[in-house]
Amino acid sequence: MDKRKKHAFSIEMKSKEYIKTISMSNGPQEGVLFEGFLGELEELRMVEEVILEVKGSNGTLRIDLDEGELRKMLARKKGASP
Repeated sequence: MDKRKKHAFSIEMKSKEYIKTISMSNGPQEGVLFEGFLGELEELRMVEEVILEVKGSNGTLRIDLDEGELRKMLARKKGASP
């Protein structure tokens, strides 16, 4: 699979106080859950045109998603709405 299609992500939290749940199973087919509170949204931006960054008062979520893909997904969502 193309590396760009894998869409890596990171979540950086300022404190473990803002993390609600982290759950991982030992089984090979089980999911992983990470829940928390980014806090008040401060900024939404593209970093180097290939990373969508959502910055909150408690932490930052980053995903490698270029602007073209983001626009395509937003347009698809908009077109699916009644």
